[in-house]
Amino acid sequence: MREKGVYIFIQHERLNVPFQSQKPQNEDKRTVELSGHVGFDSLPDQLVSKSVANGFCFNILCVGETGIGKSTLMNTLFNTVFENEEASHYQNKVQLQPQTYDLEESNVNLKLTIVHTVGFGDQINKEDSYKPVLDYIDTQFGRYLEEEMKIKRSLFNYHDTRIHVCLYFITPTGHSLKSLDLVTMKKLDSKVNIIPVIAKADTVSKSELDKLKIKIMSELVSNGVQIYQFPTEDEAVTEINASMNTHLPFAVVGSVEEVQIGNKMVKARLYPWGTVQVENENHCDFVKLREMLLRVNMEDLRDQTHARHYELYRRCRLEEMGFKDTDSDSQSFSLQETYEAKRKEFVKELQRKEENMRQMFVNKVKETEAELKEKEKELHERFEQLKRLHQDEKMNLEEKRRELEEEMNAFNRRKMAAETLMGQALTGCSQQPFKKDKDKKN
Repeated sequence: MREKGVYIFIQHERLNVPFQSQKPQNEDKRTVELSGHVGFDSLPDQLVSKSVANGFCFNILCVGETGIGKSTLMNTLFNTVFENEEASHYQNKVQLQPQTYDLEESNVNLKLTIVHTVGFGDQINKEDSYKPVLDYIDTQFGRYLEEEMKIKRSLFNYHDTRIHVCLYFITPTGHSLKSLDLVTMKKLDSKVNIIPVIAKADTVSKSELDKLKIKIMSELVSNGVQIYQFPTEDEAVTEINASMNTHLPFAVVGSVEEVQIGNKMVKARLYPWGTVQVENENHCDFVKLREMLLRVNMEDLRDQTHARHYELYRRCRLEEMGFKDTDSDSQSFSLQETYEAKRKEFVKELQRKEENMRQMFVNKVKETEAELKEKEKELHERFEQLKRLHQDEKMNLEEKRRELEEEMNAFNRRKMAAETLMGQALTGCSQQPFKKDKDKKN
């Protein structure tokens, strides 16, 4: 370590100067040389030791159609077999299934989360296929923001589930991108770092693959889709990252099966016409993807997620909540004033909604009362009508009863008259034989 030639910057103090909004100027700083070793040059080592002790997290979102090889590529990338249920092509909607694993390599712990988009692109109507993916990313940003704004927060132990990279799997069939691919990537490019990959690249010839790469990049540029570009600011990785940016999108092949090629075992896929070696750069870009994703730019992906995508989401959310930054010409920002203003606005909005609900309730009651009165009037009219009908029927019955009684009385009179006549006739008939017998005796 260097003991001499170490420089520090010391802020120059000014006294008896009225307060003004000052911008840092070069003349306010001066450089001094240390006369001996101090020890703060060990800060990088301390940071590394602390980071290794705490471990790291990395979250990958795999977007692609069912059966395109997302799970196989993840198994190949991390040289293991993750537990994952095989999805069908008959999903009614897109579902996101996150799975978290604890990995360890050379005493470095990594909490890896892989999110699969189950059912993506399987529906007849694919218009809203991107919305569940977009909602999931925003939900993870929202959870981190909630934790960040807590009074008692624990970001040190918080499991960060924000998506650091989106591997977008492109189907090798056809000669260009599908409309679903363009729409989805356009919606996601401001939310997550997108790395497009051509899946199952062994199904396309090398010449066709080169043409497909050129066509895909041309369509992405013409439609304004911003994919993740490997950074070239760091001199240590400038050359390799600049070279790899020209190979996008990566054409990959995944396989966890080991095949003996010569005297060594390699990961490959066996076909009747030959063998495709996964880690052979002449066969596919799997090694390039692994180098760029895991070995060179993993930390930059994490930084871009926090500094770019999350900050954009955070700024929009805070602006929606009424917070705003101040500049040199405006008054100082007061959290209490913002809270009170937002609270008054919320209370006013609540009162307005309450008044609207009360008015709606009153109108509903009036409408119900009017309906009830109308029905009561109809029922009363019906009752009066039925009452009149009943009275008419009753009068008719009384009239018929009187007529029946008169008929019965007349019948009884005729009956009595008939019985009288019959009695007289019988009496007359019985007296005539008696007279004849008397005459004979005489």
